[in-house]
Amino acid sequence: MDPEARVNIRIGMTIQVLTLSGAAMMASNPGAAQDAVPTSNGWLDAQELGASGSQFESKAATTDGSNRIAIENVGDFKAGQGVTISKCNIQCTTRLYGPGDPYGPGGAARDAKDAVEIRGYDGTAGGWLVYILEIDGANPTTFRWSDNLVRGNQWRGTRVPVAADWQKLSNGIEVKLGKRDWQPGEFVSFTARDQRLTTIEKIEGNTLVLKHPANRTVVDAVVRHSDTAALQAAIDRAIRERKNLSIPAGYYRLRSSLLVRNPEGLLIEGADGVNTVLDISEGAGACFSLQGGTEVTIRNVRLLGHTGMEEQAGYFTSSSGFSFWACALKPCNGVGIGGTERVLVENVHASRMASECFISGGPYRKGQEEPAKYTKSLTFLRCSVTDCAANAFNNCDFAESTSILYCRVDGAGWHMYEGSGRFIKIVGNYIRNAGPITIGDIPHNLPRTGLRHLEDLGAGQAVVTDNVLEGIGRCGGIAINHGPTQVIVANNLFINYNGTAINASSNTVHWSFPPQNIIITGNIIDLTCTDDKPRWRSGISVSTSDTTVSDNQVYVRGACAPNVTGLRIGESAQNLNIHDNLVRNCSTGLSAHRLEGRVVKVTDPSRFTVEGIPYPWRYSGFYKGWNLVWLGEGKPRIPCLADVFDNDTLEFRLAQPCEGMQPGDKFNLYPPAANWQIHGNTITGCQTPVLLDAHGSPTSRVRDNLISRGEATGVKQAVDVRGQFDLTGNHISGFDEPGAVALSLGPDNLGRAWPNLIRDNVFQRCTATVREARPGLWQTCVAQRNVFLDSPEPPAPAPPPAK
Repeated sequence: MDPEARVNIRIGMTIQVLTLSGAAMMASNPGAAQDAVPTSNGWLDAQELGASGSQFESKAATTDGSNRIAIENVGDFKAGQGVTISKCNIQCTTRLYGPGDPYGPGGAARDAKDAVEIRGYDGTAGGWLVYILEIDGANPTTFRWSDNLVRGNQWRGTRVPVAADWQKLSNGIEVKLGKRDWQPGEFVSFTARDQRLTTIEKIEGNTLVLKHPANRTVVDAVVRHSDTAALQAAIDRAIRERKNLSIPAGYYRLRSSLLVRNPEGLLIEGADGVNTVLDISEGAGACFSLQGGTEVTIRNVRLLGHTGMEEQAGYFTSSSGFSFWACALKPCNGVGIGGTERVLVENVHASRMASECFISGGPYRKGQEEPAKYTKSLTFLRCSVTDCAANAFNNCDFAESTSILYCRVDGAGWHMYEGSGRFIKIVGNYIRNAGPITIGDIPHNLPRTGLRHLEDLGAGQAVVTDNVLEGIGRCGGIAINHGPTQVIVANNLFINYNGTAINASSNTVHWSFPPQNIIITGNIIDLTCTDDKPRWRSGISVSTSDTTVSDNQVYVRGACAPNVTGLRIGESAQNLNIHDNLVRNCSTGLSAHRLEGRVVKVTDPSRFTVEGIPYPWRYSGFYKGWNLVWLGEGKPRIPCLADVFDNDTLEFRLAQPCEGMQPGDKFNLYPPAANWQIHGNTITGCQTPVLLDAHGSPTSRVRDNLISRGEATGVKQAVDVRGQFDLTGNHISGFDEPGAVALSLGPDNLGRAWPNLIRDNVFQRCTATVREARPGLWQTCVAQRNVFLDSPEPPAPAPPPAK
């Protein structure tokens, strides 16, 4: 999970609530909007309560120290209204972070006090600048700095010595870092703005008398309406009086979040999703920030932010090793939910949000422990997200029953959805130019020992079905990683997709667990690239245990395409069932690959910490009995037997000592029984139809598949086996080009030959049936009852030795 989510929670997020009547209506007609029926408590009108809803603006002249400004056109400005005036109020705010986790108690944002002095900002370089200065070295103390939120993950300067005097940055700005014991990983951010937010006290002809004075004389300031205070007062009154709030058609400018605090059945409704606009492009926070309460519905509004994909803020790892997403320093969101029980967001359309567009973060269940208030139902219906820099939708908590239904995402710089929520439904959406639908991504700042409640209730249980993903711009696909259990990915369409479509990955980090119990079925995946920049991509990639992949189609239109794999399988997976899939015109049809790990720290000849292998669940076997194969020259040429893996320390223990281990040593790891069933698939038109480059196991079976050359040319072999796999009942046909062979046999990476069972296969119209990487591999196999049609019959293997 991207930690940016947690930053936005701290600054206040927007909340939305699902009404029970709405849930019932969507169950019978999920595409239909609810009728707007006023409750018996009545309605309030936001404009009647002081919100202008006006886009009018005018030039004005300000005087330093004066609260009177001369305006060219008074227009529809009125006394009592909020306004912003550009260029006339030079101000800087600073915050200090680190050296610990900027999202945790060891480094969260706090008052910078005397950490930095700033001078030279006069607004001429821009009305809103954000700088970051991070200590990146000690002895001597140095810093790196950015004036564009580390866009593109690039710094303007690095290893700059900290001086006792003023130091130049850019745009005429100079800084003086305070005299203190600076630590690598500490960083200061400061925001420089020139806008005044104030209230009109009275109007005298063409003079506005303001509540606050300007601190700069300018002749070309711009005065605009600001409706934050009026809308906030209207929301507070609606909650207090148990009424609903109508926001008429209009243009409402926001400077900060609208807080929806402890609502007990509130409907906030605009006139429609086009002409009711909330614009936070000159503000920070969420348009709506829901905080606690029981039920909220927000519908029929358009939300505008200030940062699209092209202006996306960057990310960096601090010099003390912690991640930080710089959009937290200039954030804006559509709607944020903080523990509201039931939320419905309907026909809400957001664009250019710098941070997560729709985000939930609040209390959640921990096994049997249940908080007094937490999000139990969160539904987004017929919403859209367009050109947003970060996630379109985000659960950065374990909120329950998040449903994203019949929405459209066209431009999301991070994920279409990212979340560790529970009981998720992503149904019927259209997605393009977006990162992945990510099921999982457990929050990064939760310690592994603090996630034991996942073993009671799990997380990331999800149904992702009936979506259309078009390959325009970013192609993130559907990703399952870091902890989800019980996931169904079904009946999705991928059109001209230039990225991996579905990826169920067992990769973990120190705070996460491998996904499991997954069904991927009925998807139609077109990996045809229609531009001139084809990417390496797979139709379906699986390295997760307890996974079924069935009845999918993966293909490329036209000729066999390079850089494309139909089905890709990783050896960390156990209990796989891959069946009844159709793969056409991919460079590789089906491939299996090894699991590789690396030694990080050696404790003794039997114990070492590792990275690169999945860190298992506590109820797993902790790799006991798995085989470890050392890689590289001078390493043992026989497998070592794993004894146990410590889930807290991430330490591996071998059954027998292995002398000479060093940090950086690499190894393969594979189970004693993989339990793979690969059967009933059709693979045709592929340059490398089947590649089994994994160790395999006695329970790795490849059976009853149809493998044909189709229209592919230059195919060297149909099936390439480099491990322990039984091949039974397969039909291999048409590999009749010069030098082609039906079955290629090679030893594993320890040089071992396996007595694979090769039985009841049909070899038809093949130039050669068997090719050995070295003599004797075929003789080691157990070959029985194979049929050779227009194909040469290889010598019969030697009979197995008598007992």
